[in-house]
Amino acid sequence: MLKLALRNIFRHRFRTAMTLAGIVMGVTGLVLSGGFVQDIYAQLAEALIHSQFGHIQVAHAGYFTVGSRSPEKYAIANPNELRDKISALPEVIEVLERSNFSGLLNNGRTDWPIVGEGVEPAKEAKLGSFMRIVAGRQLADGDRFGILVGQDIAKALKLAPGDRVTLLANTAEGALNTLEFEVVGVFESFSKDFDARAVRIPLRAAQELLGSQRVNALVVALKHTEDTGPVAARLAAMLDPTQFEIRTWDQLSDFYDKTVALYSQQFGFLQVIILAMVLLTVANSVNMSVFERIGEFGTMMALGKRSSQVLGLIVAEGTLLGLIGSFLGIALGVGLAVGISSIGIPMPPPPNANLGYTAVIRIVPGVLATAFSVGFLATTLAAMLSAVRISRTPVADALRANV
Repeated sequence: MLKLALRNIFRHRFRTAMTLAGIVMGVTGLVLSGGFVQDIYAQLAEALIHSQFGHIQVAHAGYFTVGSRSPEKYAIANPNELRDKISALPEVIEVLERSNFSGLLNNGRTDWPIVGEGVEPAKEAKLGSFMRIVAGRQLADGDRFGILVGQDIAKALKLAPGDRVTLLANTAEGALNTLEFEVVGVFESFSKDFDARAVRIPLRAAQELLGSQRVNALVVALKHTEDTGPVAARLAAMLDPTQFEIRTWDQLSDFYDKTVALYSQQFGFLQVIILAMVLLTVANSVNMSVFERIGEFGTMMALGKRSSQVLGLIVAEGTLLGLIGSFLGIALGVGLAVGISSIGIPMPPPPNANLGYTAVIRIVPGVLATAFSVGFLATTLAAMLSAVRISRTPVADALRANV
């Protein structure tokens, strides 16, 4: 049956070429659009990881839910011991300490509400590869009272590197404390909201400002982003859940989840459109091919072939067309993806973001499998619909087509 179906395909070359063209176009479109969407996910993830969150954060139990209101109540008691335990995992590159606080930044004329982070400068500079310094330089370990400010804060307060500012915050006991800092740099991250309210100062300066040696979170940097889930699960098994809680970068970012949900819906709708397009294109081509041969099928049934055998022959032809067209579509899609990626696609900043990026078309096995399945199933389904109609045609009516 397959041998006969293959001969029939190459016997009707023009019709076969039209059918294959529809399949190849649909499959190639799915490969390119799916790879583009996957690149958006990957680049957004890396931007969030390497500008704000790290891969994993470990904090005192309750900090991520209610601790932002009173961070002094949710400090990690022995950060050095915990850091050493986490650093021993082979997937971990670095563990960073952070002390979080809120307060007011004053330039001598205006106050601006900020969310501050006390950080280890050298480690944060290494992690923050997606945080761009637009003026001045990175915070360094030697900057005892240096401060990095977000780009929008710098615009609002008219700050430039070398300017002096005063930072006002509540101490752990509830009193007010102020320290004077020198602006060493202005940063631009992926998020506009972050740039409009965030400042960073050395961890020791933050502890002096807050009158406490507290550390609110340990930020874990991993060698590979795909290790985030397994390492988080291992940390959850290692640490006492009544003392510590663990959040991965995607759990810390609502923006990422909303973006993925939006693009997943759009890509799902695109898959439905391409499935319908391929189905209609192939169905039209298969129908024309099959009904041109109705006399041939009538002769086969008159010579003793059962209608089920005729149906099987038509479906076998459609199946072979689906396999050939889907393979060709995958090959063309992968070739175009490699070519486009070598050039890159300049992209503007996404909504609520500052930085543009250069997109590529990622070759993802799951996307290739989906595209292949859509092309193959659409062709097979179209062939089955035509085959059912032919198999139900009376032999006498089918033979009249030869006259």
